Formats: sequence, C-alpha cells, structure tokens
Amino acid sequence: MRAFRHRRSHRRRSIPALAALAAAAVAAPVLLSATPAAAHPREGRLAKELVSEVTARGAYRHLAKFQQIAEANGGNRAAGTPGHAASAAYVHDTLKKAGYQVAYQDFDIYEAHTKTERTTVLGAQPRELATAAFTFTKSTPAGGLTAPIALARVDETPGCDAADYPAGAFTGKIALVKRGACTFVEKQKAAAAAGALGVIVYNHSGTTPVRGGFSSPAEGIIPSAGLGLADGEALAAAAAAGEVTVRLDLDQEHVKKTTRNVVAETRGGRSDRVVTVGAHLDSVPEGPGINDNGSGSAGLLEVALKLADEGADKKGKGPANKVRFAWWSAEELGLLGSEHYVAQLSDRQKKDIALYLNFDMIASPNPVQFVYDGDDSDKVGEGAGPAGSAQIEALINGFLDKKGKPHEGSDFDGRSDYGPFIANGIPAGGTFTGAEGIKTAEQAKRYGGTAGAPYDPNYHGAGDTLKNLDLKAFDTNLDVIAHAVGTYAQDLSSLGK
Repeated sequence: MRAFRHRRSHRRRSIPALAALAAAAVAAPVLLSATPAAAHPREGRLAKELVSEVTARGAYRHLAKFQQIAEANGGNRAAGTPGHAASAAYVHDTLKKAGYQVAYQDFDIYEAHTKTERTTVLGAQPRELATAAFTFTKSTPAGGLTAPIALARVDETPGCDAADYPAGAFTGKIALVKRGACTFVEKQKAAAAAGALGVIVYNHSGTTPVRGGFSSPAEGIIPSAGLGLADGEALAAAAAAGEVTVRLDLDQEHVKKTTRNVVAETRGGRSDRVVTVGAHLDSVPEGPGINDNGSGSAGLLEVALKLADEGADKKGKGPANKVRFAWWSAEELGLLGSEHYVAQLSDRQKKDIALYLNFDMIASPNPVQFVYDGDDSDKVGEGAGPAGSAQIEALINGFLDKKGKPHEGSDFDGRSDYGPFIANGIPAGGTFTGAEGIKTAEQAKRYGGTAGAPYDPNYHGAGDTLKNLDLKAFDTNLDVIAHAVGTYAQDLSSLGK
C-alpha cells in the first residue's frame, strides 16, 4: 500500500497483448440496491470448495518465494528492479503452467535519486533542519534557493485552497505548509499559483520529516520538501514573529525505467461478466514487502491455482463468468500499474468488468480486519463507491459474520489499486489489515494485539519480512478472497445480473 500521495495519470504505452486479453467482455451490470437477499446469495459449490482448499500453508510458499527473490536482489522487489522482474516472472510462469491465458503489460516509470536534501535557516547562527526531498520534486538551482518563509494558513485543510495563501504574500518566497487534509500535489499547486518559488511541508505528528512525493516528474512544478513537526512549528513561530530566510537545497535525478503488470484470465466463462481481482506485486525500495504486498499477491496466486484445479483452465468447463487476476506494478509510486491498465481499456471493455476486488496488506502483524466501506455507512472520507460497491461490502461482511470474525469499515481513500476502477464507475471492494495507522484500545479488545502500536510496525521498512506476519489474519483474508471469487465467478445476482 502506497503512502498517501496523489492519484494521477502518467506516461503510458499501448500494449496489444493486454488489450487483446482484456478485449473479450460486454455489457455493464444492472446494479441493484443492497437487500439482505441480494447482499448474501447462497454460497455455491465453487465458493465452498475454494474456501476449503485455499489455506495459509499453501499460500505461504509464494510468500517464501518472494522473500527469497528479494534476498537475491538487493533486499527488495521494487518496480523497475530485478527483484520485481523476478517476482513477475514467478507469477507469470506459475499461472501459465496452470493453464491460464497470461500476459505481461509493460509501461514506463521513473525512479528518483536524491543527491541533496537540505534546509538551512539563515541568520547570525545558521542551522540546518532534517529535510526529506519529495519524490519527483523539481531541483533547486545550483547552490540552493534562498528566500523568505511565507506561512500558509493552518486550519482544517491547511494549505489546500487558494484562500490559504493571501494575495501577494507568497510571491518570490518559500511557502511553509502543514501536512494534512489534501494531497501533496494539491498543496504544491496552490503554493505555486500564489507565486511561491518552493514549498516546505511540515509533519502533523511524529518526529520524522514528511516523506511526500508525486506520481511522476511532471507533477513536480516547484522544489518541494518535508520537515518534522517540531522543526516546522519552530520555523512557523519564528516566521510569524518576523522575517525568516532559508536556503532550500534539493538535487534529485529522475531516471526512466520499464516495469510490467501481470494479467491472467480463465479461458472459459462469459466475457461480458468479467470478475477482476487485483493486488500490487511491487515493494518499496526499503524492504522485501512481504506483507505490503506479498500477502495480497500470494493470496491471489493461491486462489487462482485452486480455481484452475476446479477446471477454470479448460474452456467450457470453468465458471460461468470469466475471472481475471492482475498483479500490478508501481503501486508504491502512485498506482501507476493499475492506472495504466484501466487507461488502456476501451469504454466497452470497462463496461465488461462486472466488479473489481482489491487485496493489499492482508497479514499485518498487529491486524484489524478492514473491509472497504462501499456504501459509506461509516460516513468517513471519500463517500460510497460506484453502484454495486455496497453489495460487495455486504457479501464480504456476511461471510465474515458467518465465520464469527469481527470486522469494520475502511474508507475508499485512494491509497490502493481500486482507485482507477472506482474512478471509472466500476464497483469495487476488498479487505486489508492495516498499515501505519495506530490500533485503538477498542480494536485491541476486538482483535487482540497491541493498542497504541501501528497495525504494521514494519510498514515500508526492511522489517517487512516473513518473520513479521499474522498468519491467522492471512488465513481469514484468503478465505474472503476464495469466497468472493468463487461466488462471483458463478453468481452475479447480488449485482443485478
């Protein structure tokens, strides 16, 4: 799961192999409102058999393979690296042997290499502040950018709107903005529109500098960097009392690379009722990414293999509806793989996708069972998903209820690969077990684990390894995947089909 940045289009390349693979589908589903009967269709034979056959033990072998690949390739499986290429090849070849139609989808990405990231407060006694250059920032001129600080308004949406930048106050200056409420690219755009030469975003919590970024170099329109909460507040207090001049020195190189998605689908099944299931395969550069998102990737792979065992690889003997599995690349760079995939689809092909299921981080070591809030019953954040998302949430919740597993809603906040699908009106749903968020005392009572600690203390770090997983949570979510895939492969009645 990516850090919260900004969903944005990126440089794309048309890939005929994937277009052909995706081309087989027709009419959009007629979507009904959720009712008890529609939300909880009877569990069919295929769903029961998949739930019975898919196990954490079976999927663990894929996690072990991802760990092995990372260890052999510099400790990570990041997009554009040999570790990711080897992971993609493993998934591709495993599915091909199982009888799936499998294709790679190549696309371009950029990699950021930071050479200098420094903020110096000038004056009689200059001092340097711990600074993190934003990914894909524009570099400052050689020697740095020297300018006074101008303070963006701090309110519930700090630095998000033009009103936070008084007219004329930011021209030729460096904007100092508090983190929160909107994306880094929105803060940067608002600051640039007000005339700022650069922007510094300081954290709203913790002791480390904000590590923000953009989806591509094209989004970095002015030099942008992050500070920690204490340094940011001290700088803001000083600037509020009188003029403070800083030198922002950022030097970052952007290198173009190629990476690839892996997409596999059943040979049989109605192509006008495509059940699409996805997980991102890439890690961050800092670690092997076994929970984020080896867990979702391994879960999909194991379900796909068991589905093949049920005859899904043999034309005419598989499920009623075509099932398409996708392993996205470059999610950690801003959902680039899933965005690229959806962008290549025609309007007809988009309508052919009955629904999208997303599984990203499903074995967090201090887990909570989150289910995407398709109907916005929690009234938090971004609102409901496209019509049909409520029924997907209800189906997953109903299954967990039947198993006696506690669960709670999670907002469609745009941090994972459902984003491009819901942006195109495709109903979506899925589960995850938590990233850097903090487990509450109430959650600890419901799920066990440690209150006051992150759901995954190793999120985006070197410690995201086989040793730091909750295999019980993993097993529960594998059952969710198996049940949802098995149900929708045979029955779309809860979506009105």
